Amino acid sequence: MDSFIKVLRESFNFSGRSRRKEYWMFILITFIISILLTITEMALGLEINEEIGILTALFSLILLIPSLSVTVRRLHDTGKSGWWILLSLIPIIGGIIILIFTLLDSQPGSNKYGPNPKQEEI
Repeated sequence: MDSFIKVLRESFNFSGRSRRKEYWMFILITFIISILLTITEMALGLEINEEIGILTALFSLILLIPSLSVTVRRLHDTGKSGWWILLSLIPIIGGIIILIFTLLDSQPGSNKYGPNPKQEEI
C-alpha cells in the first residue's frame, strides 16, 4: 500500500525513476480496487451502461495522471525517455512493448534521469 500512496503523492512528478516494485504494486492495488468497485457497482446497480460503472469511471479518471507519471518514471528507470509511453497509442503492439519495458530491470547506477532507486533503499 505504501507504493500506491507514494505514486499518488508524486502524481505530477514526471522526472526521476521508479522501481519495478513500486510500479507493479501500484498496478496491482489499482486492479484490486477496480474489481472491488465493479462488484459494488453491480450490487448497487450503479452502472452507466453494461460495460462501466460510475465508481469505476471516476476512479479511472482520478488515476489517469498518476498512472502516466509512474509509467514515465518506470521508463526512466530502464534508461528510456518518457516519450516512449506514446507507443501505447499503437494498438496491441505498443502495449506489448511498454509491458516489456516495464518488466526490465533498473539500469545500474545513475543515469540521466537520476540515481538508481534500488541503491537508495539499501
